[in-house]
Amino acid sequence: MEPTRDALLDLFRRSGALLDGHFRLTSGLHSSGYLQCALVLQHPEHAERLGRAIAGRTGALRATAVLSPALGGVVIGHEVGRALGVRAIFAEREDGALMLRRGFALSESDRVLVVEDVLTTGGSTRETMQVARAAGAHVVGAASIVDRSAGQAAGMLDVPFQALLTIALPTYEPDACPLCAQGVPVVKPGSRQVQA
Repeated sequence: MEPTRDALLDLFRRSGALLDGHFRLTSGLHSSGYLQCALVLQHPEHAERLGRAIAGRTGALRATAVLSPALGGVVIGHEVGRALGVRAIFAEREDGALMLRRGFALSESDRVLVVEDVLTTGGSTRETMQVARAAGAHVVGAASIVDRSAGQAAGMLDVPFQALLTIALPTYEPDACPLCAQGVPVVKPGSRQVQA
């Protein structure tokens, strides 16, 4: 059974993964809220359950491979791949560009589902989709555990998109950030550097 919105929010709160403060996101935007999915995904039973839920929503796309951006999407991508019964690979950065490494490959016969932990602006998802397309694969959809854009970023994707939890967490351009104006120190969580 797929977790409800309230159950997902409760899971994030109990895991300490729904954070309040002043954060600089990978996109360069600032926010008063941050979702650290790794704190949820560190528990294999949670990762498996979330992976099965995403697979349940995307199974009709008939993906033959799951592709995720490293680092945040690796665990959930693996669990979605397991639930769908397909291989799960990841793209990682080399010299600033996202690419397939470690012998991973996609071909024209692959139907790729792009999976990551959190969608904010859709930038990482679009970049991961481009990696698949550059390899000749057909991108059939995208999914995430959380869409923190309240559905807006998904509209910028050219494939079907699914998120288990859609939430509106405010984002601000750095020069218009009320937290910066108040002098609240900014923190950069997560594994990726801020985009220039």
